[in-house]
Amino acid sequence: MNARNAADWHDRTLRGWQLAVLRFAVTLDNADGLNVLAIAHELDRLGSHGTAIPDFSFFRKTSAALCTALRNPGEHSTRLLRSYLMEISDDRLRRAFAAAVEIDLPTPRRANKPSRSDLWRGLSPRRASA
Repeated sequence: MNARNAADWHDRTLRGWQLAVLRFAVTLDNADGLNVLAIAHELDRLGSHGTAIPDFSFFRKTSAALCTALRNPGEHSTRLLRSYLMEISDDRLRRAFAAAVEIDLPTPRRANKPSRSDLWRGLSPRRASA
């Protein structure tokens, strides 16, 4: 597998993992939780560069913590889920996960646009040339 194919595979698998976490958040079904862990294992295997015993376990540990947090709501769980939520780059997926776990997303700050009257503020008046 060349580098581009590996990156594409990793991106698709990462998105699949995030979708699996979302599905588990909605269903809390054991089969969905096992699916999250299976995908996490694949992601960790890629991170270990194919060694027989992967020592990279970020996704498995994160998945186990997320599944536990989803099953046992509380203050610590909410902090963990909010932290995970901020790591989701896809806006639609982030909003869907926030809705599933009932966490309010911060409203994006809108840039203050200058009004038309402020457009020329600070410029010296133009003189008509004759």
